[in-house]
Amino acid sequence: METPVLIATDRILLPSHRDFVAGWVEIDGGAIISAGPGRPLRRPDEVLNLALAPGYVDVHCHGGGGAAFATDDPSDVDTAITAHRAAGTTSVVASLITASIPTLHSQVTLLAGRVRAGDLAGIHLEGPWLAPSFKGAHNPQLLADPIPDTVAALLAAAAGGTIRMATIAPELPGAMEAIQVMLASNCLPAIGHTAADYATTKQAIEAGATGVTHIFNAMPALGHRDPGPVLAFLDDPRATVELIFDGIHVSPELAAYVMRMLPDRVVLITDAMAAAGAPDGDYMLGDLPVEVSDRVARLAGLDTIAGSTLTLDRAVRNAVAYGIPLAQAVRSATIFPAEYLSLHNVGRVAAGARADLVALDDDANVARVMYRGTWQ
Repeated sequence: METPVLIATDRILLPSHRDFVAGWVEIDGGAIISAGPGRPLRRPDEVLNLALAPGYVDVHCHGGGGAAFATDDPSDVDTAITAHRAAGTTSVVASLITASIPTLHSQVTLLAGRVRAGDLAGIHLEGPWLAPSFKGAHNPQLLADPIPDTVAALLAAAAGGTIRMATIAPELPGAMEAIQVMLASNCLPAIGHTAADYATTKQAIEAGATGVTHIFNAMPALGHRDPGPVLAFLDDPRATVELIFDGIHVSPELAAYVMRMLPDRVVLITDAMAAAGAPDGDYMLGDLPVEVSDRVARLAGLDTIAGSTLTLDRAVRNAVAYGIPLAQAVRSATIFPAEYLSLHNVGRVAAGARADLVALDDDANVARVMYRGTWQ
C-alpha cells in the first residue's frame, strides 16, 4: 500500500461519536495519522461502500485454528493469531489455562517475546489461582492459592509488564495481598472462577480487582437472598465485565440485557480454545481432553463447557441480532477492551493508533481486514 493513503466511507466509527458517521481515515505505513467526520480535504485514494471500524480486540482467548497459546511451539502461536485475524481480530491477548508454575513460567517466557514483538497484545493468566468449586475446565490438581511471592515471581518472568491480566478468586488465602502484587506489576486483577460472596467481592473491587472474568460463568448465580459476586459486579461502576456472547455460555436474552444495562462496561470476549476457526473434533485445553461437537466445546465425557469456538465477529453479530446497536456492539469489541487493559494504540480509529481496521457489510460480516496498514 502506498503511503499516505486516504480512505473515505459514509459509515465510520470514531471514538468521538456514539454511532457510525460519514468520515475518513488517513494512513501512513502502519499507523493512522489522522481521521475525522465529514468529507476529507483532498480526494480519497479509496472510497468504501462498507462500514469502517477498528480491528477487533480480544482480551481473553486461548487459541484458534487448531492451535493453543499454551504451547512450547512458536508456530502454534502464529496459527492461532492468523485464525482470529481472518475474522477481524487484529489484537489478541493470549490466555493461559491452569498449569504447574514451572510450565506457566515456560509458556509465559515464550509468549512475552511475542508481546514485545507486537504480535500479541499481552498475556492473560486464567489460573492457577481459582476456586476448586468453580474450576470449570481447569485441572483441579494444579489449582493453587495465590501466595504473593509466587505471584510476583511469575509476573516477573514476563518482563516489561507483558502479563496484562490475571484471574483470581478473591476468597482464597493470600488473594488480597496478591491483588496488590498484580497492580504493582501493571497487571489487572480480574475476579473469576470464584465462590466469593457479595461482601468479599466488593472488598476485592475496592482493593483494585476491577476486571471480571466472563460474568455469570464459573461463579455463584445471582440469588435474591444471597446475591453473590454478580450483583457486586453489576452494581459497581468500577467493574468492567467480560461477556461471552455465543448463545451457549450465557442466554442471549440475558447477555443482551446486560449490554443494555451496562452500555459502557461490557467487553465482548471469545474465551476461544483451539477449535475456533477449525472443524469439530478432539482437542486439548491445557492437559485436559476436549470434545467439540456442533461448535460446542466440552470436557471429554462431561457436560462442562471448555472454552468456546467463538470469534469476535460472531459475538458482534450475535449482539446485534438481539437488539444491541451495531456501534455499541463494535465498541464492546474494540475500544472498551483496549481501555480495559490499557492498550493505548489499538481499538480506535484515531491519530496515533495502529492502522488496524475492519470493513463490515450491512449484516455486520467482516468483508475486509486491515492489519498495520495493509489489507489482508
